[in-house]
Amino acid sequence: MKLKFNIKKIKKFINPIRCLLSNGVKNKKFLTIVISCLLILFIGLSVFFYQVETPLSKDTEERIFVVEKGQGSEKIAENLKSEGLIRSKWLFFYYIWFRGKSTKLQAGGYSLSSSMSISEIAKKILEGDVIKNWVKATIPEGWSNKKIEERLFALGLIKPGEKLPQKEEGYLFPDTYYFYKETTIEGIIKKMRDNFDRKVDEKLRKEIEKQNRTLYDILIMASILEKEVITDEDRAIVAGIFWKRLEINYPLQSCATIAYVLGVDKWRYSIEDTRVKSPYNTYTNIGLPPTPINNPGLSAIKGAIYPKETDYNFFLTDPETGNTIFSKTLEEHNANKRKYF
Repeated sequence: MKLKFNIKKIKKFINPIRCLLSNGVKNKKFLTIVISCLLILFIGLSVFFYQVETPLSKDTEERIFVVEKGQGSEKIAENLKSEGLIRSKWLFFYYIWFRGKSTKLQAGGYSLSSSMSISEIAKKILEGDVIKNWVKATIPEGWSNKKIEERLFALGLIKPGEKLPQKEEGYLFPDTYYFYKETTIEGIIKKMRDNFDRKVDEKLRKEIEKQNRTLYDILIMASILEKEVITDEDRAIVAGIFWKRLEINYPLQSCATIAYVLGVDKWRYSIEDTRVKSPYNTYTNIGLPPTPINNPGLSAIKGAIYPKETDYNFFLTDPETGNTIFSKTLEEHNANKRKYF
């Protein structure tokens, strides 16, 4: 394996020591310390460059990695790590620094795989070896499969009539993606599912198991939270209210599910709206809907996993401010409805 050392930086470290030795320093203890330091330095550099030249895995599947204009080397290194392309962001960061190239990384889209070493990845980004044939697709939190299909079609990524399977609703993680123009719908699904698996990590899955819940139930709850409230804190409180209702067989009475059935968002739904016949109507059916009603983001997923226990039993959203108004009793809740609607 060829190790690439920055000779100038090593000499800068060694020259003062060499100077002392040449001046006739005879102290054996000192010489032992110097030799030990040099040995440690050599071993450290050897391990460092071994790691730099060793790929993360043997997976040769390439995916698009984007360096945004103005991004620094530390942020790029962090993104490479989060995308599962390198084992440590600091290995990349210090390798670039060691080579004196921290400001030479070029923006653009790169085709990379985890079977490439850090030095190979760095070479591509330093040389600006970008791919030309890719499309940027931003998928917001809370979008349904249908809305995602519409965006992918508008971008020319899927053909007329191609559909995202219903079973994938909830698992297509909202994010900004970069796809080859020739990517198949199966490839698009895989990229979004892989992102989901990275974001909903082992720690979150173990917490779900600990609560004797299923990931699918969490996704259904998260998809409702995504449409009901905005802030992390409110999502946790509302999750606490909804899980509590499920425990006592009380209907969720979520307007988000009515919006899903009717296909229209309103600030307030009529009694007739809440009586619409559908398994997704949580006013007339007890329990969770059959499937997620959209693809929730990580905030809503965490809200469903980590609900906050409170004395609240009801809530509504102020149509003017978007703030969530909580209440403990039905009487208080009805008073709030008269006040805000």
